[in-house]
Amino acid sequence: MADVTLDGQDAVQGGVQGRFHRTAQDHSQGDAQDWLSAIEKSNLTPRYYLTIGLVVLQEMFEFYDFFLVGYLVSVLAPGWHLTYGQSAMMLLSSGVGAIVGSLVGGQIADIVGRKKMIWGGGLLFSLGAAGCALIPDGAWILFSLLRFVVGCGSMAATTAQNPLVVEMTPTRYRTFVSSMMVVPVALGTMFAAMVSASLLPVIGWRGVAATGALPIVTSLLIALIAPESVRWLLSRGRNADARREAAKLLGVPETSVALPNAIEPARKSGSMSELFQDQKRFWWVVVIWTGISTGTYGVILWGPTVLSQLLKITAHEAAHYFVYASIFSMLGRVLFSVLPLYIGRRGAALVGTFMSVLVMLAIFAFYREFIAGWSVFALLVIVGAAFYSGMFSNISPYVVEVFPVSLGGRAFGLAQASNGIGKILGPVCLALIAGSGDVVSPKATTDAIAPAFLFLAACELAALIAIVAFRQEPHGKPMDIG
Repeated sequence: MADVTLDGQDAVQGGVQGRFHRTAQDHSQGDAQDWLSAIEKSNLTPRYYLTIGLVVLQEMFEFYDFFLVGYLVSVLAPGWHLTYGQSAMMLLSSGVGAIVGSLVGGQIADIVGRKKMIWGGGLLFSLGAAGCALIPDGAWILFSLLRFVVGCGSMAATTAQNPLVVEMTPTRYRTFVSSMMVVPVALGTMFAAMVSASLLPVIGWRGVAATGALPIVTSLLIALIAPESVRWLLSRGRNADARREAAKLLGVPETSVALPNAIEPARKSGSMSELFQDQKRFWWVVVIWTGISTGTYGVILWGPTVLSQLLKITAHEAAHYFVYASIFSMLGRVLFSVLPLYIGRRGAALVGTFMSVLVMLAIFAFYREFIAGWSVFALLVIVGAAFYSGMFSNISPYVVEVFPVSLGGRAFGLAQASNGIGKILGPVCLALIAGSGDVVSPKATTDAIAPAFLFLAACELAALIAIVAFRQEPHGKPMDIG
């Protein structure tokens, strides 16, 4: 086994000390994990932080644009005289696109790399979002088609974003960093609420929709600056490229980085069916992500409409409440970034899903009540966001970490496809319960709240049961190159 270490005597550029070298055992069989130990021991560099920042910013825009549609539909539904079925189609079309983008994007990310999928998907969803601002009034079908493009592009990018961050982060930092990177993403939901609350009356829905084009900038910067995943390159047998990207990440000359001892042949691309060979992990991913996502997106996408009808307030007034929900979501993501350090990924996932079940059941039972002038429905949606939304900072890297690197894109693609199913089930359940052919009205909305949230509680419960049944714990353990 090759002994690859860092020579602390050599100072190199970028503030990183160390030089990769080999010992007399260089002739023996190389080992990727042994070679990676040098990167594992290195300090985090400016390029690392810049890459993390760009990826987080792009994800924040993805969340911003996805949740923005809830506020747009709450304005367009009465103005365009849409039925619940038509409104639900506008909301769930991005979920359908997310399923396609996740499955295709995950496989492509395992074939061509994480970096290309991130910036390419980012450009696609930005263009789709900008197009929504240009359509004629009443063109809800065209709006839905463009939202399909948005969902496809954003989730294609996401299937590579989380694997890239998990794979480029040293094991000793991985649990905390890969979770914390999801925390600022919650700012996207808060900005969507703030922009809708303050700018909808000023620049109208078209002006607000046009802000979805902003991620074009971050996508181009990622293409220029971000390194490719060294672990993914090793899993593909591209050892020379792995050396180049390792040097780029560490800020050292390429000549100071030794090649892995044995160059493996390139692996076949594989397919999504490869994931199905391990049915226990396959169904674990499907159930937890479908369950949690259905609960979360059911609340967030229909929340503005439900609240405006329940309290008899305007859409932009309802958006003010969801600014607070976004704040609690971000606080929850901080909580679920720290909690796994003490009780592990699995323990934190159990806490998050259990509390989410309680929140949904409480809404089912008490949504009509008021406390000190505050709607109990609004309070539960706001405080509950710390759990049903906050726990995504834990389960997002959790999925990537329990699969080999060679399957990382497809594994997270499967998770995001299940996430897309949740994005469909969430909005469609209330539409079906209220009556998809009924025009959006206060009576239809209030009659649907109790059965809809009982359904959402059942979805969260299914996720809780799946987490109880699956006992693999990745916290603090090196990733399998695969």
